Amino acid sequence: MNDAALLRVESLSAGYGEAPVLHDVSLEVRRAEIVALVGSNGAGKTTLLRAVSRVLPCTGSILMHGRQLSSATPDQAFACGMVQVPEGRQLFDRMTVHENLLMGAYRRSDRAAIARDLDKVYGLFPRLAERRRQIAGSMSGGEQQMCAMARALMAAPALLMVDEMSLGLAPVVVERLMDVLSGIRREGVTILLVEQDIHLALSNADRGYVMETGRIVHSGPARELIDDPEVQRAYLGS
Repeated sequence: MNDAALLRVESLSAGYGEAPVLHDVSLEVRRAEIVALVGSNGAGKTTLLRAVSRVLPCTGSILMHGRQLSSATPDQAFACGMVQVPEGRQLFDRMTVHENLLMGAYRRSDRAAIARDLDKVYGLFPRLAERRRQIAGSMSGGEQQMCAMARALMAAPALLMVDEMSLGLAPVVVERLMDVLSGIRREGVTILLVEQDIHLALSNADRGYVMETGRIVHSGPARELIDDPEVQRAYLGS
């Protein structure tokens, strides 16, 4: 594996109680790239994110910035710059958009930088700027997804893990969100994009991993995976 990896996962296994879900999973996410982790519903993608972010116990190795996190707490993983946009958004529904964004920066003390980042995310998502005083739970699904992504960016992530971003959203909203991810990657943020929409994810990624029943079954440059006949037959309807 490349020494430029920001995140390196090796031989990771995890599950829920007596039910194993992940089996000897290895992958890496290199600095300032978009990596897609794709597969059908139930393949184990979200379980992998939960294990990597230390919400779920696991065995194996998790290295972030070269630091071993396999025995770390979720707070310690977060302190390393690992930030997740969870499936289902999980906003503070009764708080305003602005309050949700400030919650993303709750561990930061650099007030001037927080103010700059607020201006930045409102620039990335003008709709949120218009609705900054609106209760987050009263917005549309697309607006809530924008808010969840903006809140994660307020944590100043080194690695942004985005779980099922496109789920239930209109194509025009998904396209806008992908534009934002591409833009922040150009600014140096590394992205692990977890998606059931395999074509969407691989079309916008540098490299990809295909997961099936808790195992990585294909990996490589994203374009090669899209063109792989086996991947096309199994996942792309070709």
